[in-house]
Formats: sequence, C-alpha cells, structure tokens
Amino acid sequence: MTTTTRKKILFVLHTPPPVHGAAMVGKTIQDSHAINDAFDCRFINLSTSTTVESVGRFSLKKIGSVFSLRRRIRKAIREFHPDLVYYTPSATGFAFWKDCLITRSIKRTGTPVIYHFHNKGVSTKQDSGCYDRAYRRFFSGAKVMLLAEALYDDMKQYVSRDQLLICGNGIADVERKMDNRNDHDIPQVLFLSNLIAEKGVLVLLDACHILRHQGITFRCHIVGSETEEIDGVRIRQEIDNRGLNSIVEYLGKRYGEEKEAEYDHSDIFVFPTFYSKECFPIVLLEAMQHGLPCISTREGGIADIVDDGVTGLLANRRDADDLAAKMATLISDTALRKKMGAEGRRKYERMYTLQSFEQNIISCLKQVL
Repeated sequence: MTTTTRKKILFVLHTPPPVHGAAMVGKTIQDSHAINDAFDCRFINLSTSTTVESVGRFSLKKIGSVFSLRRRIRKAIREFHPDLVYYTPSATGFAFWKDCLITRSIKRTGTPVIYHFHNKGVSTKQDSGCYDRAYRRFFSGAKVMLLAEALYDDMKQYVSRDQLLICGNGIADVERKMDNRNDHDIPQVLFLSNLIAEKGVLVLLDACHILRHQGITFRCHIVGSETEEIDGVRIRQEIDNRGLNSIVEYLGKRYGEEKEAEYDHSDIFVFPTFYSKECFPIVLLEAMQHGLPCISTREGGIADIVDDGVTGLLANRRDADDLAAKMATLISDTALRKKMGAEGRRKYERMYTLQSFEQNIISCLKQVL
C-alpha cells in the first residue's frame, strides 16, 4: 500500500491584530481545514504592528521585532524543512524593506518562495534606483500570487507571466436575516471600514450633503474602527459640519453578529475608496454575500468584483458629485437595488465563497510544488 506524503508549507502571513483585509485572509488560511488537510502546514505571524495606522510604518520598536522574526523563520526552516514558504509581503515602505531582509534570508536556504500580495504600489516606486534594484532581487526566482488580473500592471516590470498566479479572496457564509430588506420607507446606506480618509468616508459625507440639498431622502450608517487620522470625535464633527446629524450616524466598530446585522438592515453598500494599497476589499464580498448592491470605485481589483451596472455601480475616485449621482440612482429605484443585490449574491456564491477560495489557493500552491 502506497502512502502519500503531504508537501510541507511554512506560511509566513499576517493575522489579527490589527484587523485588516490581509490579516483576516491570513486567519482564514490558518483556520482552514481544507488547506491544513491538503498540506503539512506551519504558521508564523508576520505582523510587527498592533494598530492599523502603524502597519507599514517605521518605528525603532519594530527593528528588534524584524530581526527576531527573521531568526524564528530561519529556525522553522531548519527544523521543519518545508517544500515551500508562502509569504505575504508589502509593496513599499518600511514593511517592504523588512520583507526584503527576511525573504533574502529565506532564499539563502534554497527553499522556494511564493509571494501572495494583498497590497500594491510597486509601479509607484520602480523609477527609484534603490527600489528598482531591490525589486529585481526580491522578485527573482519567486512565484507571485495576485488577487486579480487587474493588479498585474503594478508589477509587470519585474514579474513575468510564468511567475504569476491569480487567486481572489473568499469568505465563509453567514446566516442572513433579510426578510424586511428593501421594504424600508427610507433607504438605508452603509459604509463599513476603518476610518481612514483614503477609504472614502469623507467623500461619502460630501455626497450625502449633496443628496440632502437635492431633497433625496435616505439614512446612512458609518461603521468602523477609529484611527489616529479620524477618531470618533472628528467623524462626528465632520457629520455636524455638513448638517447631516439627522441623516448620518457613526456607530463605532462592529464585529461578529453586530456587523452582520448592519449588512442585513441596509439597502445599499457604499465604499468609495481611493486607498493607494487597495486591492480586493473583503467588505465588498461581505456586502455581496448579504445581497447588497455595491457602489465603489475602480481602485485596485475592485472592477473585477463589482460589475458596473450589474452587481452595483462604480464611481470616480474622490468625486463626491459622481458618487452622489450613483447613490441617487439606487436610492430612488427599489427594483434596481433588488436586482443588483441578487446578482451580487449569485456572483458571491459562484466565485467568492470560502470553499472557492480554499480550492483556488490549494490549486495555486500545488502548481508551485
């Protein structure tokens, strides 16, 4: 009788805290029975940050953490002898230089490496001689997994097609309670993200101000963790400054059942991001999972998620007038909201379930092994 030995993979990835998209995907991989059954897995948390604001930023405290992390990874490779190291790097900034140091050490062991990018920005730095030389060494000999085909342009100067694999995110399904969806007398709009200006929350408030002056009736809930850039005091002041207190409410952060309830009690999901590192926002998958039509932008790989005019609408980045127009379209048309929400749910079931993600990533890793 022949026994099949599972290939060994050392996963070096981000897990919470802090809570952000890449960390949540990392937790999904770590907790996945399918992935752990397919391979002999070991996991090391790559995070050196404790808050969303500090992700990718330099601090003296992080220096010791980086060298400690490198030692842990080298020790794991010596003891575990993996066939592959899966690594989730950053594209720019201090975090990239940290990743350069660590992955160079990994490559010296002769262990193959696959990078799974959850951010972008290579093309913004490639004209810098220092970054250009680093990118050439960093990508040499490694496979690269991206979340969407649209993201390839960001690094095509350094990554050939035969190095490339595509694997979009997926999320576990949840129980939905939508019996009263779209029966609201006043349409309910939801924004859910960490309070970072580049995620579009202030653009949304400007759009709400425009709609209010146009006499369009709606309500908007803003959900998300406070940050150094925008805390609870500031977001409430921004709402007050625009005269939106009777229309817009900041609810703070929501997790678990409280977060799911916000999706279930909403009619439209709005995420007008222009975040420079945005790639494949999980919040859009969550909204589609709950049958919500989505309004977003063409940042990163979002156009691969939201089919403009089918599962939602895409607005111009940083353009409150265009965002307001897109919101007005869905606020005023219940039938269109239902149709787009249903199409979004079908796309989620077809492409973005946890099972789809698990099978896609297993397939990609097997191709490399």
